[in-house]
Amino acid sequence: MLCAGAAVRLYLAWRTFLNPDEALHYFVAAQPSFAAAYKASLTMAHPPLMILLLHAWSALGTSELFMRLPFVAASLLFAWVMFLWTRHIAGETAGTFALALCLFLPSLISLSAEIRQYSLLLLFCAACLYWLDLGIEQNSMPWIAASFGAVYLALLTHYSALIFAAAVGIYGLILLARPGATARLRAAWALGQTVALTICGLLFESQIAALRRSGVPSEIAGTWLRSSIFQAGQDHLFPFIASKTTRLFRYFFAHGTIGILGLLLFLYGVSTLLRRSSPRSNRALALLLLLPFLIMLTTAVTGSYPYGGTRHDVLLVIFAVAGIAIGLDRLNLRAFRSRSRGAKCVVLAAGLLVCNAFPSPTGPTIRPRNQSRDLMSEAIAFVHSLPSDSALLTDYQSGLALGYYFCGKHADLPFGQNSDQILRWQCGKHTVLTSLRSQQALNLPNLLPTVQQSWNASPQEQALWLFQTGWIEDKKQEWLGTLQDSGCAAAHYFGPNIRICQITR
Repeated sequence: MLCAGAAVRLYLAWRTFLNPDEALHYFVAAQPSFAAAYKASLTMAHPPLMILLLHAWSALGTSELFMRLPFVAASLLFAWVMFLWTRHIAGETAGTFALALCLFLPSLISLSAEIRQYSLLLLFCAACLYWLDLGIEQNSMPWIAASFGAVYLALLTHYSALIFAAAVGIYGLILLARPGATARLRAAWALGQTVALTICGLLFESQIAALRRSGVPSEIAGTWLRSSIFQAGQDHLFPFIASKTTRLFRYFFAHGTIGILGLLLFLYGVSTLLRRSSPRSNRALALLLLLPFLIMLTTAVTGSYPYGGTRHDVLLVIFAVAGIAIGLDRLNLRAFRSRSRGAKCVVLAAGLLVCNAFPSPTGPTIRPRNQSRDLMSEAIAFVHSLPSDSALLTDYQSGLALGYYFCGKHADLPFGQNSDQILRWQCGKHTVLTSLRSQQALNLPNLLPTVQQSWNASPQEQALWLFQTGWIEDKKQEWLGTLQDSGCAAAHYFGPNIRICQITR
C-alpha cells in the first residue's frame, strides 16, 4: 500500500504545475538568507517553519517535483505513524484500515503533492499522539519529550495546531489523572505545557497580532471562507453544525455519498468506545476523537476559525480516520461470518476506488487534468509569442504563477500588502501590471476598474493582455460577459484554469 500511495503522489507532484499558493510559498522562501525568509514569512497567515524548511530545500533545486518531495515524504510518514497509533489503540485491523485511508483519501493525496504546510502538520500531530500514549503507558520521559517536541513543531507549522494542542492537553490530563502516573511524569507534562504556551505567546507577538491589524484574516473570512464561519442572524446553529460536518466528511472523501457513510462509521466507532462495558481508556479515546471537532465548531461559531469542507480543517482527518477505522473494524457483518474482515477490506477498497475515480471535491479546486504542466507550457508559449511591447495584466495570484513560469522564477511582488494600486514591474521585455486589490484572484466587480487603471498605466501604443490562472473556473458565463464589456473579444483557454485574452480600448 505504501508503494502505491507513494507512486500516486509522485506522479501528481510531477504532472501538475504550481498553483498560485505554491508559487507564493516558493517566492516567500526564495530569499537570500534564513533571516530574510523568516521576515518574509511573517506576512503570511501561517507560522514560519515550512518557509524556513523550503528555503533550505530549494537551495538544492526549484523544479515542481523537487520542491514537493518533502511534502510527499511527510504524507507517507504520516500514514505510517497513523497505522502505528491506531494499531496501538484499537488493534491490527483498525490500524490497517487507517493506513489505507491515509494513503488513498483524495483530499490527502492532493494536499500531499503540493507545497503546503498540511503534510507536515499531520505528521507532527500524529507523532505527538502516538508518542504521548507510549510515554504515559510506560512512564517514559523520552517518549513524553518526543511528544512535546512534535507538538511544538506542529505549532510552528500551522495555526490549527492550537486546536490540536487544546484537545490533546485535555486528553493528557485525563490519562495523567489515573493511578500509575508518576509525579516526575506529571511535572514533565506541566513543563511541556508551559513551553507550548510560551511558543503560542511568541507567535502571537511576532505574527498573529500584526496579521490581525493588517486585516488579512478578516479578508479571508469575508470572502471564500465566509460560508465556513457561522453568520449570526443568517445561520441557525444546529443546521450549521449538521451541514458543515457533512461537508467536512465530503471534503475528506471528495464524494458526497461515501463521505456520509464515512461520517456514520465515525459516529458508530465513537459510540462503541462510549459503551458502559468499555474500559475507561476507551471513553478517554472517544473524548479525544470528538474534542477537536467540538473545539473547531466553537471557533467557527465565534468567528475565529472556519469549519467545514476546506483544507483548513484537514487537521480533523486524524481523528476522523481513527474513528472510521475503529467503526469499520467493530462493524458486525454477520452475513459474512468468518469472512467479515475480508468483506470489510473489499468495502473499504471499493469506496476509496469510487472516491478517486469519480471525485466531487468541495471548495475551490483545480482538477489534476486541468493542472497539467503541458497546459501551462502551452500558455507560456502563447505569451512568448506576443509582441515584446505588450503589457500583461494579472491579479496577484496569477502574477506569482507568471513570475515562476514566464519570468525565470522571478516576481517583483510585495508580500501581504493590499492596496488599490496597480504595480508595474518588468519581466524580460514585457511589462507586467499586477492588481494589489487583494491577495486573492480578481473578482467580477473589480475587473472593469482594474482594466481602466491598467490602461491609465500603459502607454497608448502598448497592447494589453489579461493573464489569469488558479481558481478561476467559477461563474464562467458571468466572467465571459464581463470580459467582453472590458474589451476582451475572444479569450484563449488552456484548460478551465488558465485564461489569456487581449483587451482593446
